[in-house]
Parts: sequence; C-alpha cells; structure tokens
Amino acid sequence: MTELPIRPDTPWLAPLAGWSDLSFRLLCREQGAAVCCTEMVSAKGLVYGGRSTESLLATTPEAGETLEDGSCVCDRPLVVQIFGAEAAFMAQAVERLRRRGFCWFDVNMGCSVPKVTKTGAGAAMLRDMDNALRVAEAVLQAAGPGRVGFKLRLGWDGEHEVHRELSSRLAGLGAGWVTLHPRHAVQGFSGTPRSLALAELAALLPVPVIASGDLFTAADGVRVLRETGVAAVMYARGALRDPSIFARHRALLAVGELPDRAELPPRETPLAAQDACDVLDELPVDRVRLAGIIRRHAFLARRYAPREALFKMRTVVPRYVKGGDGARVLRQELVACRSWMDVDAVLEKHFGDHCHE
Repeated sequence: MTELPIRPDTPWLAPLAGWSDLSFRLLCREQGAAVCCTEMVSAKGLVYGGRSTESLLATTPEAGETLEDGSCVCDRPLVVQIFGAEAAFMAQAVERLRRRGFCWFDVNMGCSVPKVTKTGAGAAMLRDMDNALRVAEAVLQAAGPGRVGFKLRLGWDGEHEVHRELSSRLAGLGAGWVTLHPRHAVQGFSGTPRSLALAELAALLPVPVIASGDLFTAADGVRVLRETGVAAVMYARGALRDPSIFARHRALLAVGELPDRAELPPRETPLAAQDACDVLDELPVDRVRLAGIIRRHAFLARRYAPREALFKMRTVVPRYVKGGDGARVLRQELVACRSWMDVDAVLEKHFGDHCHE
C-alpha cells in the first residue's frame, strides 16, 4: 500500500461541505495540493443508497484521464471523509467504499453544525468518548490499520477537553493520522484557535498530526509548521479564497528551511491588509493568475458537474475576488447570470484579454 504523504511540503485540501467537489479538488491538485478530501459523506446515506450521497463520491479513474483540451487529471490520493454515530453503519460504509476502490478514510469528529451534531455525529462524538472509540474501532477494522484518520476539535467546550486522551487512544487503535482544529465545538469558527494545543499533540502522539483552522494564507500554514512541529497542514477557507495557496505553500518551503519567526508577518494583522502586503506569500493576487484560475475552474466544473456548474461559478468567483477592485460589482453581475454566455460576458468585461491567455 502506498503511504499517504503527510509532510510539511505536502499541503492537504480539507473536506469542505458544499465546496470540495471533484472539479474544485482537481483545480487544487493542479495548484499543488498533495492530498484532497471529499465533502463529508453520511454513512447511513451511503448504506441506504442516497442519491445526493453518491454524487459526493464522484472521482476520476485511478490512473486519471485525459480531457478534451489535452490536459491529464487524476483525483489521487483521495481521502473520503465519513460521518455517523453508529459503529455498524460506519463499518458498512467503509466496507462498501473499499469494494469500490477507495483506500483512505477520515472520520469526522469535529463538525459543529447542528444538523450533524443533533444526530450524535461530528463534534457531538466528543461528548461520548466510549461511543467515539467504538466507531473508531469498527472503522479501523473495516479499513485496516493506517488507512483512517480522525478530525477532531479540542472538545465540546472549555470544560470538557478530550483531544489529548481521545487522540492517544485513537492512535493506539491504529489511526494513521489525527487532524486537529484547535477550537471547541461551541466556538464554531469564532475566537482564536489555540496553536499550543497543536504543539502539545504533535509531541504526544506516535502518529502524524495535521493542523487545521484559520490557515488563510500560505504564510499562516508555514508559521503553524514552524511553531508547533505538526507533520502537515490542511487548508480550508484559505483554499476557497485562493486555490493557489498550495503552490504558495510549496514555494515558501522551497528555500530548504522554514523562515524564522521574525520573517513571518504577524497573524494579528487584518487578513485584507496582510494579503496586500505579504511579500513572503510568494506573489500578490494578480489578474492574470486569477483569470487563469477562474477559467480553469469553469472548464472543470462544466466537465464534471454540468448541472451545478453555473451556480458554482456564480458563488466561487466572488470568493476569489473578495477584497479586490470591482469585487462588489463583479459579484452582483455574476449573481444575475442565467447562462454561460452571461458568465463569459461578465468575465470578459472584468478580466479582458486575461481570460484568453
């Protein structure tokens, strides 16, 4: 079995509900993502054959495929993230996925969205460690040691932190890696992630720890690597804003060593201002590169998700241009688009010749 790359120079794309579909994963891979995760898949939905669940598993053949423009794409290595609170269903889901050729899995124990936690899944599992371990054991038995990771938060709230004990026991059961978003479930995405917890976990566990949470730029990712000693980082919202974050991450590490603390801009700097002045984050967002990313994403979306492609581009392009000149007008015009001709006209208006380079 080929090992999953979990190193400082192999940034991952996080599982992003509603966003990390096949076209976006392929875009991120072309920009340097070493590993991609699917959107969160319901174990029960998979066992019962839910149509929406099936669409989340769309991927390329294992060896990849050549597209009509001559480019070659391959959605590997791919980690399927599953969620559920019942060991039997989780095991069945993994067994079915393995029969279909999927090799790597991630169990979500960190999602704080109410529609997930009210079923006892996601971050709600942090309130019932015995059941979390039953689920973990069942999934690991179905998948095999080393093939499963677990995505956690610190605990449900500040009075009930379980990440150290739970992750240690998961590692003892055969977990391949642990991903930590160092916030409590009740925080959602508010407050500041506690990086010290990442450092403590990285020193404690015999398996790789992957950092997640508030990694908006490549400089953020490199800083976390340097300050905590985690094995790798996983980009989520940072990738939604700029898929080239993976290439930027690799470029920062290409010098052979992590920059000193003094060379990294302070995280307290507001995001918009930091993006504007962050010379270490390779190059600022420029219209040529941005137009290329938009054009490529549109091509992949039309190829792999024709029904949703128009809606996807109306929602993702505003994220790419957020904070830039003319972003508000571009967003308004895209929302009004009803056809690809409309989209092409809007992009031509805002990017001109860059859309054809």
